[in-house]
Amino acid sequence: MATHAGFIAFRYRDFTAFYIARVFNALAVQMVDVGIGWLVYALTDSAFALGLVGLCIFVPNVLFALLAGQVADMFDRKYVLVVCNLVSTTAALGLLIASLQTQISVPVLFMLIAVFGTSRAFSGPASQAMIPSLVPPEHLGNAVALASSAYQTATIAGPALGGLLYAFGPSVVFGATTFCFGLSLVAYLIMNKRGVKARPEKFSFPYMTAGVRFIFSQPIILGAITLDLFAVLLGGATALLPIYARDIFMVGPWGLGLLRSAPALGAFTTSLLLAHMPLRSKAGLRMFQTVALFGVATIGFGLSTSFWVALPFLLILGASDMISVFIRSTLIQVETPDEMRGRVAAVNTVFIGASNELGQFESGLVASLVGPVMAVVLGGVGTIGVAGLCARLFPKLRDRNALT
Repeated sequence: MATHAGFIAFRYRDFTAFYIARVFNALAVQMVDVGIGWLVYALTDSAFALGLVGLCIFVPNVLFALLAGQVADMFDRKYVLVVCNLVSTTAALGLLIASLQTQISVPVLFMLIAVFGTSRAFSGPASQAMIPSLVPPEHLGNAVALASSAYQTATIAGPALGGLLYAFGPSVVFGATTFCFGLSLVAYLIMNKRGVKARPEKFSFPYMTAGVRFIFSQPIILGAITLDLFAVLLGGATALLPIYARDIFMVGPWGLGLLRSAPALGAFTTSLLLAHMPLRSKAGLRMFQTVALFGVATIGFGLSTSFWVALPFLLILGASDMISVFIRSTLIQVETPDEMRGRVAAVNTVFIGASNELGQFESGLVASLVGPVMAVVLGGVGTIGVAGLCARLFPKLRDRNALT
């Protein structure tokens, strides 16, 4: 398989180990997200509480973003990921123990979610920054696409599996989550050490904030991050899926798993297409077009009254998001020097990764005020507006032709 051009990154042992670790880590993250979402909503019957779940992950990402970027550029990224997975495994074990109690404490659940958020804050920059060191430069696009497919593969299976396992109780979901985090930890451990270039002697604020200054000096990177930031922030329909599954479609936890898997299935299919048929022209324009399509699909899902009608819209949502993510990720890797990739990735994680959680909080808050349907539709309309506005504000990104 590795001899095929679409899978050429698998020729490299460390990339293969990284891919396996990423699959099991993402599988664990998706299962725990489904389990936590359903459990919190079952215990509280509150859309606002669902929003707080996202906030508990978002806050650590903001608090530790700059520090996490410096850590990723100062220390061997392999060991940063090992420590992060060890913390996540411990937190998952804590969820397992908490779910076995007669009275499940919601504050304890939120505390453990915050631990996951802290782990993700440090693992995100290290993981993003590591990819270019795993393959030669000419295979970077293939590696980015395959790494994205690893995440999407797990995002397809994880929610569906999590919803299925939840039928046997939350402890079963969290037990499986602990096991998957453990497997991811082992895969990272077998990777080779990777040296650090231009490592500073000590932590410093100027070094820590260099990533921020670099991004604001690069209009293409700034435009890509800004576009995805507001698109994800406003188009957070997936945060309200527990409400749609239970109260609108009435399909239970198994249906929630399928709803969460649908965007990933669309994204996974698209990532494989990108690995075999990479974008060769009009990359910037395609990014704006797919973000607008993301908004249209969000509106379509929000207005759906049938489970089976909603699924195709979620598939389109995931496919369009995958193209946007692929373009942004490749541009950032190509335009950023290796010695600065950790700090730039940390800022990118806050603006994009954490905005998923802030978007979840925003969706929960708006849904508590105007209802879930209106919250999703307004988010989709806002996403389309952001795509149009950013196309005018960042002409260099809009006119970017080749990715590399």
